Amino acid sequence: MLEDAILDNPSVIMDVDKKNMLQFIERTAEFLRDATARAEALQIPVKTKVLGRTITYQRPKNVIVVGMGGSAISGDLLKGWLFDKASVPVETCRDFILPAYADHESLVVAVSYSGDTEETLSAFLQAVERGCIPISLSSGGYLQKISQRLKTPHIQIPADFPTPRSAIAYLFMPLVVLMKKLRIVTEVEPEITETFRIAERVSQENGVATSSTTNKAKKIALEICNTVPVVYGFRQYSSVARRLKCQFNENSKVPSRFDSFTELDHNEVVGWEAPTSLTKNFSIIIIRDREEPPQITQRIELTKQIVSPRVHKVIEIESVGQRRLAKMLSTIQIGDFASAYLALLKGTDPTPTEAIAHIKANIGKNAKTMKTLSKLASLNDSSR
Repeated sequence: MLEDAILDNPSVIMDVDKKNMLQFIERTAEFLRDATARAEALQIPVKTKVLGRTITYQRPKNVIVVGMGGSAISGDLLKGWLFDKASVPVETCRDFILPAYADHESLVVAVSYSGDTEETLSAFLQAVERGCIPISLSSGGYLQKISQRLKTPHIQIPADFPTPRSAIAYLFMPLVVLMKKLRIVTEVEPEITETFRIAERVSQENGVATSSTTNKAKKIALEICNTVPVVYGFRQYSSVARRLKCQFNENSKVPSRFDSFTELDHNEVVGWEAPTSLTKNFSIIIIRDREEPPQITQRIELTKQIVSPRVHKVIEIESVGQRRLAKMLSTIQIGDFASAYLALLKGTDPTPTEAIAHIKANIGKNAKTMKTLSKLASLNDSSR
């Protein structure tokens, strides 16, 4: 097939993938290791003074990850990973403001690849003003400058990624390490070690050099080409499904959506009763786990019976690994590969996101936020 030839031809891939998105995906294991090492090296103080208020870096009563887009998904993944592991709630804040309950016992982790995301900066400022427990992560920008001025913990990550979404290892793995450092979870080393190993395996099995005949990610791209991908997950895989949906949007430049079992069986499933002239334009990707609960398996199989005759294709991605962290990230990695390969099938460079760039170029920075940022960035030690 002509499509297979495209995905198995390195020179064609290089011509289209001008920013080397696939190379970054193939290096996931390397990035996971480095991201973990950077977070492990972070020195978290017992106490520090921030704008005249004493902040105690204790075990928090809740965790709020502040971010947008490719940075915010790290909070969703953290919540999924900790779903039944941690006794403290974890939430993602995609807004200019923090929830009302955020206080001096709330850990607020501001994640912004660029360090200049307006919503994230605004919420981080609120965290400081409320006396929350602030930690930040960025490749630079205002977020780094302010953290350095205030002497709050900051994890700096590399600035040479083509997009924030391609830096998912650096945006997520430090959160895992922070949960250990702040005693929210214990004994995560076996999970982290397995994650490194599985990431290497997934790259080998799904990388450019592996033929379409055995490459799961290439097969997915070929099967869903010219359709709208809909990704279904459950529990910890709900956040993974969201990540895959976003990757199809940004890498493949196609509409996509996601939903979660078993909630989708109370509403979404009825939508597939629409005329097949409409539903045949969709492909469904279901994330599976060899150890998924029996009640989840039953719902998935019943749903497949309903949707299979009505959509273009139903595809399953089985997670790889033994432990939750490796399983989640292996599925993400397969999805990252598949979304990039789908872009190549369309003759599209997976890196640029022109619509997002247009919106950013045509909105002004909030004057109040920028004024406060400038004031904080100019602070010196004597004014604290």
